Amino acid sequence: MKKTASLQRIGAIGLASWLALMANAAWADTIRLDQLDIRNTEQDWGEPHANQSVEEHPLNIGGTPFEHGLGTHANSSLYVTLNGATRFSGSVGLDGEVTSTDAGVEFLVLGDGKELWRSGVMRANEAAKSLALDLQGVKTLALRVAAAGPSIDYDHADWAEARFEFEGTAPAAAGAPREEAEILTPPAPSSPRINGPSVVGARPGHPFFYHIPVTGDPPISVEAGKLPAGLTLDAARGEITGAPAQAGEYKVKLSAKNAAGRTTRTLKIVIGDKIALTPPLGFNSWNCFANAVDDGKIRAAADAMVSSGLINHGWTYINIDDCWEDGRDANGMIQSNEKFPDMKALADYVHSKGLKIGLYSSPGPKTCAGFEASWQHEEKDAQQYAAWGFDYLKYDWCSYENVQDKSLPERERLMKPYQVMNAALRKLDRDIVFSLCQYGMGKVWEWGADVGGNCWRTTGDINDSWSSMSHIGFGQNGHEKYAGPGHWNDPDMLVVGKVGWGHLHPTRLTPNEQYTHVSLWCLLSAPLLIGADMSQLDPFTFNLLANDEVLAVDQDPLGRQAARVSKDGEAEVWAKEMADGSKAVGLFNRSEGAREVSVKWQDLGLSGGRRVRDLWRQKDLGKSKDSFTATVPRHGVCLVRIGN
Repeated sequence: MKKTASLQRIGAIGLASWLALMANAAWADTIRLDQLDIRNTEQDWGEPHANQSVEEHPLNIGGTPFEHGLGTHANSSLYVTLNGATRFSGSVGLDGEVTSTDAGVEFLVLGDGKELWRSGVMRANEAAKSLALDLQGVKTLALRVAAAGPSIDYDHADWAEARFEFEGTAPAAAGAPREEAEILTPPAPSSPRINGPSVVGARPGHPFFYHIPVTGDPPISVEAGKLPAGLTLDAARGEITGAPAQAGEYKVKLSAKNAAGRTTRTLKIVIGDKIALTPPLGFNSWNCFANAVDDGKIRAAADAMVSSGLINHGWTYINIDDCWEDGRDANGMIQSNEKFPDMKALADYVHSKGLKIGLYSSPGPKTCAGFEASWQHEEKDAQQYAAWGFDYLKYDWCSYENVQDKSLPERERLMKPYQVMNAALRKLDRDIVFSLCQYGMGKVWEWGADVGGNCWRTTGDINDSWSSMSHIGFGQNGHEKYAGPGHWNDPDMLVVGKVGWGHLHPTRLTPNEQYTHVSLWCLLSAPLLIGADMSQLDPFTFNLLANDEVLAVDQDPLGRQAARVSKDGEAEVWAKEMADGSKAVGLFNRSEGAREVSVKWQDLGLSGGRRVRDLWRQKDLGKSKDSFTATVPRHGVCLVRIGN
């Protein structure tokens, strides 16, 4: 019977083809997926593991154990350079350690950016699904796991007994593809242009400081119309300073002139109870220096903010994160350590550059890095910050869990330390932006404003990977109703440029991913805090941060946060209402290959012909009747403004 079957098969496919198949079967080698360098796997939670689940248990899908494979977590991706490999096979599913009915994933295999296989949505306790793919002609394989439930929680995904067949050179895991860095933003014109926020807030009687951000060929002269009582313009420095006496809203006409022309713009100064009427723009030391931060690095960051020209695009704050603190003096006043010999002198230096300065503490006994924090010294610390001249406080949860009152209901327990510090800050004769950092616990976006927060972290720490940035950014949908002037959702700092948490390296985000990062954060009306070494800004990173039309989306005075308006697979459209009645719209492609992404006017509440402007290229794209479509690259964005 076996001989007859073989002869029948030879007759069906031809002797030459049959001999080729037999040769391949005889000489093909195999290599398992877990034998590759799985450290190249990017995933939204946890670490990839060979021959174990993401929680380091033996692999098990639907009650069936598997000896070999890759345990990962949605959303994840692993690229493999095939080197001529001819076949990929294996089984996939949610690991047996998952019992949550909310968990759900979808496995995808892409060859050179084109979909080769899709599992469909898989749930907990389902039997494994098998795949066997012919890879002839394919150069690069992408193994993707996409979340298919309401969140990524418990999306523990296994590629079980996955293996490649090859001849000669074995396939190898590789980093994600990386396109060339293309600068899309044209240079600023030689004629003057006034940039930055068009509204600024302060409290009556408190020191006021506003540097007028102007680009154009120097020398540029600036003027300001009638200012509120107590404020004056230093025309030589382009700064409005003083202490406003009376509450109210004041519209001030600013003008700037150079040899190439003249421009005007209205600045609304709101003297009242609110500050941070637009999201803060600045720098934070943690993502580049971590505990290696010192006085010199902060001064260098301020110098670079000015010399690069970013100050002229509205960037304002130079913030010290953790690791500046020492003990307390005999009066209980917080002291800085040897890396920061004179905090007042440092603050004065940053102010002299036309910038503001921030610092960091925690409500517990110790900061995240183990330095002295503010527990039971909140008023003294607030007084010290004001005496030194600081303008911004990041207040990080670390170690408070060791001293919290566990008899209180959860929300009250989470709110209490921020209420205490806010009360201390409000007794000062200085405005200090209050930034809550507690990683989104207890749905902080619902109550952050109630404890005096000007912004609050909605998420854990970001890192410079696509999985981290995209998971955080696209996970902000639904938070938009809690953001507005004076109180902002904060999805964490920017990870563009040279970052490294004390060990600097160029960001792992591709250029397109960086455009997505900045575009999404601006649509989200997020605080924009540069996490890169400011002294090493390359031209591409500078242009990412210096596009005034993109920054205007973040700084729009209406203060609306974008929401997702449509989703088609891994294509998403997010839109934000602007003060002038236009819509800022991001067309995002989260997939592994270029694709068309469309937005319909009806999804935006619009109708009729609408003008479309590409914000990164600062270029009008014409008028569209009822929709707009763009071809968006892998992990990229098309950011447009849709007007009348």
